[in-house]
This record gives sequence, C-alpha cells and structure tokens, in this order.
Amino acid sequence: MLLDTASLYFRAYFGVPDSVKAPDGTPVNAVRGLLDFIDRLVKDHRPDLLVACMDADWRPHWRVELIPSYKAHRVAEERPAGPDQEEVPDTLSPQVPVIETVLDALGIARVGVPGYEADDVIGTYTARATGPVDIVTGDRDLYQLVDDARGVRVLYPLKGVGTLQLTDEAWLREKYGVDGAGYADLALLRGDPSDGLPGVPGIGEKTAAKLLAEYGDLAGIQAAAADPAAKLTPTQRRRLTEAEPYLAVAPKVVRVAGDVPLPDVPTELPHAPRDPAALKELAARWGLGGSLDRLLSTLTA
Repeated sequence: MLLDTASLYFRAYFGVPDSVKAPDGTPVNAVRGLLDFIDRLVKDHRPDLLVACMDADWRPHWRVELIPSYKAHRVAEERPAGPDQEEVPDTLSPQVPVIETVLDALGIARVGVPGYEADDVIGTYTARATGPVDIVTGDRDLYQLVDDARGVRVLYPLKGVGTLQLTDEAWLREKYGVDGAGYADLALLRGDPSDGLPGVPGIGEKTAAKLLAEYGDLAGIQAAAADPAAKLTPTQRRRLTEAEPYLAVAPKVVRVAGDVPLPDVPTELPHAPRDPAALKELAARWGLGGSLDRLLSTLTA
C-alpha cells in the first residue's frame, strides 16, 4: 500500500475541525486525521508493506523547465536554491514535521526523494512491485498507474477513507473511456487548471477520449494530425498542429517517473513502534490521544 501522504493530510486537515488541538493550543487536526486514516486503511486492507510517500519537491524544476506554468499558481515563494514554497494554510504547515516524526517513531516507512514528487515515488514503487499494489490518493493523476494485469488499483477517498472508490480499468473505461495507460494521454490533452497544464485548446475530456479510442494513444493522434487522409475535422487538425510544442514536452511532465532512485528502507508494516519512548513523548506533547492509541492497537493486533 502506497500512501500519497500530502493528499491525505490535506484531506484530514479540511475534514477534521481545527478545534482538535495539542495541550499548548496548536492545531493537530491534520496529524490526528492522518493517523485515523492510516488506522482505517490498515484495518480494512491489511497490507504487508506500507509506504508513506512524500513530496520532497512538490514542483520539480525539471518539470517547470518544460512547462513554466506547472503549479505556478500555488507558489507562495520562489526559492532559487531549493524547492519553491507551496501556498498552504497557516495552521497546516507546522503540522507536517509532527506527522513526519510520528510516522518515523511508529516505524512506518516514509520516503521522499529530492527533485521528485510523491507521485514519482509511488510510480517507481509500483513499477518495482512483484505483487498487487493499492495506491491511496485523492489525486486523479495517479489513475495512470492502474493496471489490472498487475493488480494495481487506486483507492480514491470519497468520504474520509471509510468510503473509497476502488479504481480499476473497468471503472476507468466506464468513466473516461480509457485504461490506466491511456489516462495520462487523456489528462495532457484535456489539460488540468489545478496543475497549471494548459492542454490542447478546444480538446476537452470527451473529445480527447474519442480521439484516443480512434487512434490509440497520443502518438497515434499526432500521426493522424499529420496525415491528410485521417478523419479529423479541420479544426481538430489545426489545434493539434498548433499544440505540437506543448505536446512534445507534456508527456514527461504529466507521466509519473518510474525510475526514481529510492532509498533502501524497510517497508514492512510495523507490528510494534520503532521508538516507543519517542512516541510516548510525542503523544503527550501533541495530544494525539485516541488517534494514536487506535493505530497502535491495529498495528500490534
């Protein structure tokens, strides 16, 4: 099981009241909400391996070089010497280091790689997996990894993590008309304002799905645009031709990396905390109460 950790703690932050606070009055709604999420996921799915995948760089420079608008509207501060600072709620940022230290004390693998997003870490673990993979994320971009033949599916939270949309290729075909491999092409053709991806003007989701059904993949669509005999409308042909500079770089930006240099860390689901003394101190300092107790009980059961 691979957790898109930032996606989940953002959902926890907005789903748990900010009246949930530590003894010193600091909000810990994202921390406790994430612990509750992990508890429910482990109870319901009992993974053998569990990795909390992190954004070491939420807006990698190599992606921005290819498409400068990539996530640009979410930048709070540009930092030439390191990752740009993302615009996040004031009371969420201080909770992220707490989440990290609690996961470390529990012994839950926490992996982020400089220069890469959590999506890329997830993509690489998925590529290396020798058995079924459940990816837990609120980010539809990761639908591109769904692969029935390899047992890779996305668990997409609809309400907390108690109600999950189990996304397999049958669901993708019914919803979008594509399989997992085709979803990235659909996404880059359609564009995504939330990620600053312009897409091909005039090519929406339905048109993109029809073109992919007709021509197979992005390369097939581009070949059709260059072929006067292909049954594209003049407007579609013009738009695709004008978008060639974007289409030349968009696949590398939209598709998750599968070759990230992952650290060699144990990923087995822990059955006892790695550092009980540190965990006890963290629980008292941050008032983690029942959320941590429930997760510990689930892990040690």
